[in-house]
Amino acid sequence: MSTHDGTAAHPRFAEALRELGLDVPVRRFPEATRTAVQAAAAIGCGVGEIVKSLIFQADGVPVLVLMDGSSRVDVERVREELGAGAVKRADAELVRETTGYAIGGVPPFGHATRTRVLADRGLLDHEVVWAAAGTPHAVFPLDPATLIAHAGGTLVDVRERLA
Repeated sequence: MSTHDGTAAHPRFAEALRELGLDVPVRRFPEATRTAVQAAAAIGCGVGEIVKSLIFQADGVPVLVLMDGSSRVDVERVREELGAGAVKRADAELVRETTGYAIGGVPPFGHATRTRVLADRGLLDHEVVWAAAGTPHAVFPLDPATLIAHAGGTLVDVRERLA
């Protein structure tokens, strides 16, 4: 059971949508959609149609990576892409500081600070993708090209290659 409700989005994210002139149906779920698997089950879509907005640290500088829910980020490929010395997943505190949102609800744009954004090319394989709307209970659909454009993302190949 989901509700279509503009107030379902985190207030900061709702404001970002307004500023961008984006009218998207934010869907709120009583059960958490914190993980890609949970979100896909709630929405009734494939896990690959979920966008994970992940914060990494490249030489201590936050970077946002947008990845489809069925793939994992290859930190070595991110490191090469950025020409960084070391890349690692950001901790919960840095995620909140950088984005203004908690892990599990981080949207692809509308963040507290501007960061470098890498978007995995695989997202374009889908007509529509679903991303967090600022809380672990709310998601919204958008075509991937528009989502990546609003996020200011650079298209890259940073998914883990399957052996």
